[in-house]
Amino acid sequence: MSTRTPPRFTAALSADHRDRLLQHARPVDFPEGTRLFEEGSYADRFWIMRTGTVTLDVRVPGKRPAVIDSVSAGELLGWSWLFAPYRWHFGAEAMTRVRADEFDATTIRILMDADPSFGSALGHVVGQMLAHRLFSARVRLLDLYAHHGSGL
Repeated sequence: MSTRTPPRFTAALSADHRDRLLQHARPVDFPEGTRLFEEGSYADRFWIMRTGTVTLDVRVPGKRPAVIDSVSAGELLGWSWLFAPYRWHFGAEAMTRVRADEFDATTIRILMDADPSFGSALGHVVGQMLAHRLFSARVRLLDLYAHHGSGL
């Protein structure tokens, strides 16, 4: 059983499912400015943030990537690992020093397939996070473009 206070993402899982997931965690530390992944690259891992902030961005031709959301302590970083073809839909950069638990995507997908209860629970929590990110991105885009007289 884990002695750490569970982060918000894992708090939505039962104690058994949380412990099962955290058995496969590997602690990592990223300095400020580290690019964790690039939009379109292979999504072979994900993280549960312990400390720090990571921004999510999208490519904009001829410009710097546009920040659409941020991820902080207790939140899941990465969902593209769960859906074929396993390519990141966004880029991610550490805006501060980041400490996180890292998970190998293939290992977790195998566990999800082997235990439908675990797979369903984890898939449900990832789905909730996706809905939240979609809403946040929508609000951010409205903020960016409503000021430009787009007629929205």
